[in-house]
Amino acid sequence: MSIRFDLSYANIDSSEFESRYQQLAQANDDLNNKTGVGNDFLGWVDYPIKYDQDEFVRIKEAAEKIKERCDALVVIGIGGSYLGAKAVITALTSPFYNEEPRAVRKAPKIYFAGQNISGKYLEKLLALLADQEVCVNVISKSGTTTEPAIAFRFFKQFLEDKYGKAGAQERIFVTTDAARGALKFMADEEGYETFVIPDDIGGRYSVYTAVGLLPIAAAGIDIDALMDGGKSGYEEYNKPEFEKNPCFQYALYRNVLYNRSKNIEILVDYDPSLEYLAEWWKQLFGESDGKDGKGLFPASAHFSTDLHSLGQMIQDGPKNHFETVIVIEADQSDLKVFRDEKNLEGLNYLTGWEIDAVNEKAFMGTLLAHVDGGVPNGIIRLKKLDAFHIGKLIYFFEKACGLNGYLLGVNPFDQPGVEAYKKNMFALLHKPGYEDLTAELEERL
Repeated sequence: MSIRFDLSYANIDSSEFESRYQQLAQANDDLNNKTGVGNDFLGWVDYPIKYDQDEFVRIKEAAEKIKERCDALVVIGIGGSYLGAKAVITALTSPFYNEEPRAVRKAPKIYFAGQNISGKYLEKLLALLADQEVCVNVISKSGTTTEPAIAFRFFKQFLEDKYGKAGAQERIFVTTDAARGALKFMADEEGYETFVIPDDIGGRYSVYTAVGLLPIAAAGIDIDALMDGGKSGYEEYNKPEFEKNPCFQYALYRNVLYNRSKNIEILVDYDPSLEYLAEWWKQLFGESDGKDGKGLFPASAHFSTDLHSLGQMIQDGPKNHFETVIVIEADQSDLKVFRDEKNLEGLNYLTGWEIDAVNEKAFMGTLLAHVDGGVPNGIIRLKKLDAFHIGKLIYFFEKACGLNGYLLGVNPFDQPGVEAYKKNMFALLHKPGYEDLTAELEERL
C-alpha cells in the first residue's frame, strides 16, 4: 500500500479495536450512503470519482493563463479556502519556491492574502507586488467573509489602477457559489471567470474542488495525479476489512486513545515541506471534532526543530497526549555528510551518511524515547512525497475525520462555534444590525 498506518508503538490491544468494529462499520455506511448527520455536506465522499470533468479542464486552462500573464498569483481566502492549496503547494515545491528564478519554477510565485486582518501584512504585500505582473484568485462561498473581503477590495483596486478595468477583468479569477452570494454577483457584473464551490462540500473538505485545484495547478503541480490519488483513496478506504484499511485503523486509534483521556493529538513530521499539511489537518479535525464539549485538540510539531522547544513537554510533561507521525519513506535528497580534517564539531563519524538517513535515525530515537516516556505513537508511512501520494493522504485524513466524528457522536460537517467570534467582532465594529450587542460588549470591555 502507498500509505500504511503502523500501530506497533501505539500500545493498543486488539480487543480495544474489536469492540468498536460495529460502530465503525455503521459510521462508514452512514458516510458512504450519505445518511448520517450532516449529510448535506457529504459531497466530498465520492467527489474524486464524480467531479465535474468540464470544470476540471477549465481549471487547467485558467492555470495556463495565469502562468502566461503573471509573475505572481495572489490567492485570497481563509480557512479551507486557502489551507488545502497552501498545504499541497508547500509539500510539493521547493522550500524556497518564491525566491527561485522563473526558469527554475516554471510557474508564478504564489502569495496568500485574506487569511488575516493585519494591515502591515497587506500593505507590505501590495508594495512587494507593485512592479510585478499580478493575477488574483479570490475564494469565498459568500464573498462577505471579513478577512478575504477586505483583502480583495484592496487587490481589486490594485489591479484596476495597474491595468484598468478591462485588464483587471482578465487577471481576476473567482471561486465561489454557483448561483448566489455577493462575490458571485460581483463576478457576473464585472465579467470575471468563475469556478464553483459545490453546495455539499465544506471548505475544509474542498481541496479537490476548484478551491484547491486552481492555485495548485497554477503552481505547476500535476492535478491529474492529485485527483488520481484521491480516487485511489476513495477506492481503498471504503474496503470494510479493518486489517487492510489504514484509514479505519487511524480513526479507531484516535477514538481508543481519546477514550483513555488522551485528549491532545500531536501530528508530527520530520520534513519542513509538511508544515502546512499540518495546518490544514488542524483545521480539518479542529472544526470537525470540537463539538458539544467533545473532541481531540489537534496540535502539530515539526521535528527535529521542535524537539529543542516542545520535546521536554512531550517527553516528561502531563500524559494527556499522543503523537501521530508522518514518515516519508523515499529519500528526498542524496546529500551526504563529508569528512573535515579538523573535525572540530566531531561529526566525522557521520562521514558518508545521507542527511535523510540521519533524519531517519532522529525519528527512530525520538519514537523510542517518547514511547518509553508513556506517549503512544502511531505512524503514517507515506511511500513518497508527490502529487499522487499527497492526493491520497488528503482523502485518508478526510475519511478518517468523518468516521471519527460519527464515532464521537457529533456532526463533523458544521462549525457553529466559529460564528461566536464573528458576531462579537461585527458588534464591536458597529456593523448595522448588531446595535444591542455592541452596547453589551463595550460595557464588558
